[in-house]
Amino acid sequence: MRFDVLKKEAKTGARLGKITVSHGEINTPIFAPVGTAGIVKTLSKEDLVSLGAEMILCNTYHLFLRPGHELIQRMGGLHKFISWDRPILTDSGGFQVFSLGELRKITEEGVIFQSHLDGGQKHFITPETAIEIQEALGADIIMTFDECIPYPSTFDYAKTSMEMTTRWARRCKERYGQRANGKGHDEKPLAFSLQPSALFGIVQGGFFQDLRKISANDIVNIGFDGYAIGGLSVGETKPQMYETIDTVMPYLPEDKPRYLMGVGTPEDLIEGVMRGADMFDCVMPTRHARNGSLFTSEGIINIKNAPYTEDPEPLDKNCGCYTCRNYSRAYLRHLFMAKEMSVLRFNTIHNLYYYFNLIKNIREAIKEDRLLEFRKEFYKNRRENDEPVSNN
Repeated sequence: MRFDVLKKEAKTGARLGKITVSHGEINTPIFAPVGTAGIVKTLSKEDLVSLGAEMILCNTYHLFLRPGHELIQRMGGLHKFISWDRPILTDSGGFQVFSLGELRKITEEGVIFQSHLDGGQKHFITPETAIEIQEALGADIIMTFDECIPYPSTFDYAKTSMEMTTRWARRCKERYGQRANGKGHDEKPLAFSLQPSALFGIVQGGFFQDLRKISANDIVNIGFDGYAIGGLSVGETKPQMYETIDTVMPYLPEDKPRYLMGVGTPEDLIEGVMRGADMFDCVMPTRHARNGSLFTSEGIINIKNAPYTEDPEPLDKNCGCYTCRNYSRAYLRHLFMAKEMSVLRFNTIHNLYYYFNLIKNIREAIKEDRLLEFRKEFYKNRRENDEPVSNN
């Protein structure tokens, strides 16, 4: 992997960059839509390409359970299996294991968990096997195995977890380095992906800023191709999130990409970029689309709301997406209330277009040294209060 910083804005920490991996170039800042099981829900490859997606995120935990990384490897790797020839990032599965609650047990060696699919069959993932699974999938960028702790957590728990995450990161790096001799941690022969993956380390430490500094120092000292800030968007306030980003960023090398995992809202993208973040992913635009919550230049609208019953306007008069060019709010509401499946695709196209267009505009603002002005205009155009978001 190669990362080039093309420009750093004079007034903020924002920067333009380019990541080059086996399957192409990734312009940063970038937002990667989430394709949990190897597909961005409701969309085809052609939809994603037409929207301008440069990279997607696939989930190690879900693909490990079904259909299995070994099957995917036999089918030629994840890119071939899902028919996607652009970059793919896989997470390590740490966040998904965290979300299992009582179905998992964390030990120094790794995590024992029961499948959420049937709640019965037990599995065991170690830092070493997390790397082996991701390399078998053949992703361009892979992540170290970490523990994502709940919010709130005590200082002692956060410290113990952070220290273990650091030890796991070392084990991941050691296993990653075994590519040269072709053997895994148990001395069994390994079948690697055709192209080497870039390995990113993850900074943890909860919302205790001293722990975040220690974690950042330790992870950077181990040495990775890029660095992520994990454990965000887990219930904390926005000031807590932004304080954590501000704390960690000065400790991350400027010549490596910086990734805010699981982040976030349109506001989070702007605030993250201003603080020096290069990469983002989140289920928000696609999940909200399936719930009828749609992003516009003036805020979020809930298409289920009654005022849209006879509304002839597009979702957003400033939007050029396929949905806004062809369908009215009234029609989309009708489809949603009638539970027509096509509306999920229309909504997802719109929300991802909004996110990709936002990132495009952020890049242009950085290029022209006007990100602060762009940020001010963005907030000015938002409604005072977004409509309630449905979680149904």
